Amino acid sequence: MSAMTRRNFMGISAAGIAGIAASDLLAKPVALGTTTPGKINYFNRFGINESILKNALAAALNRGGDFADLFFQHNVQNYLVLTDGAVNRAFKQVTLGVGIRVVVGDQVGFGFTEDLTPSAILETSKTAASIAQGGTGKVAPSFHFKSHLPDRYHVDTPWEEVRPTKKLNILNNLNERTFAKDNRIKKATLFFMDSSSAMMLASSNGLVVEDIQPMTRLYLSCVAEQNGKREQNSYNLAARSGMEFYTEERLNRLIEKAVDRTTVLFDAQPAPAGEMPVVMAAGSSGILLHEAIGHGMEADFNRKNTSIYSDKIGKAVAKPFVNIIDEGTQEHARGAINVDDEGNDVGKTMLVENGILTSYLHDSISSKHYGVKPTGNGRRESYKHAPMPRMRSTYMLNGPHSEEEIIKSVKKGIYCSNFSNGEVNIGAGDFTFYVKNGFMIEDGKLTRPIKDVNIIGNGPKVLEEVDMVANNLVIDEGGWTCGKDGQSVPVSQGLPTVRVSSITVGGKNA
Repeated sequence: MSAMTRRNFMGISAAGIAGIAASDLLAKPVALGTTTPGKINYFNRFGINESILKNALAAALNRGGDFADLFFQHNVQNYLVLTDGAVNRAFKQVTLGVGIRVVVGDQVGFGFTEDLTPSAILETSKTAASIAQGGTGKVAPSFHFKSHLPDRYHVDTPWEEVRPTKKLNILNNLNERTFAKDNRIKKATLFFMDSSSAMMLASSNGLVVEDIQPMTRLYLSCVAEQNGKREQNSYNLAARSGMEFYTEERLNRLIEKAVDRTTVLFDAQPAPAGEMPVVMAAGSSGILLHEAIGHGMEADFNRKNTSIYSDKIGKAVAKPFVNIIDEGTQEHARGAINVDDEGNDVGKTMLVENGILTSYLHDSISSKHYGVKPTGNGRRESYKHAPMPRMRSTYMLNGPHSEEEIIKSVKKGIYCSNFSNGEVNIGAGDFTFYVKNGFMIEDGKLTRPIKDVNIIGNGPKVLEEVDMVANNLVIDEGGWTCGKDGQSVPVSQGLPTVRVSSITVGGKNA
């Protein structure tokens, strides 16, 4: 397996940024261009043709195996970092390569190379084939091209046509407005990323599919000072979209949320410790649903009997008004995909319906094991990794209550509005999450702000104890990234306001 590094980093000093308008330093074409049905389009520019695909797949299955696929990727990412009005970092990252997988039952042989010459691809195929002992897989006599994909992340102007000066103008404007928003702001850091990633999947069953996947993220971090005390917080936006994503409304929200989340910390105090009702705010609180519950519903954990949900299909796991979905079809969502990384169609998967666990999230291996269709959740970080079941956009549907009704129902508890980090034991579902922003609920009202709070519990138990769900679902637009087995993929998540009847709160005792 080739492990050479072919990443190309280019740094630009603040002094050199002035000349950036006259260069294409941060803009390299990655557009698909004119597509021809039944042909290799994007990766033809790298000399990849049907003959290379067939030879590589044949070599991958030469020693046996049930199935093989090739995953090509070309990714161009551009970064700008602005701190207190000065560009202190600007760089580009380019990756290009192919990963080759051979599947025998539920075992995987895998290799990758950054050299796309026919000889290098053949050698990598032989590396991946080393696992194959038995199996009857064969390469299809001809390819069928999946040419008509959904258009879930159309961009008005491809990122390679957006000049760096346009991005820089937005960052400078945001920087000025952040300091003007509150005179306690002493430091502001803005991070801007855009990328275009081209992928092509070719499999031994004859499928070939190409897709171009854009992404952008804008992050604002603030440091504020009051009476010699400093606080820091942040807010970010992300989408599979072009520059048109950054509307005035979103940019205003970026500033308001980042500044308000930071300055409210001056008045915040730790929450009292103990068991109490916890209300999760709509939107980003979906991190709890994703981490503590969603991972346990990924089929590989259940196939290996390491998830607490491995024997729960068809059984009640929540109240009848709880419904949970994972989907990849939300237009421009960070977790949206037109096709998964195994070439499978992508739709909506109902995980929990009326409180009953109805499905896991499947890739091709787990779907074969369970005798069901793939759910379009076979995802990988890059061509250097084999796919596995991963979430896309995971959220809970609206319930029968209102947010006001939920808050009024709590005599004493906490309201969690912003989480930062946490730890989860996926098998058992035990978790600890850090609440960056929140409020006390006292006598049915939001009172003083709180900070430095941990909530500790068990995901499946928390799901059982969700006893109120509001009708205000929000899909968060933050730059969420999911980690699993050393791989990171972009995801989305959401939640209506929900009440959990009891969670352990790690605050301060009186």
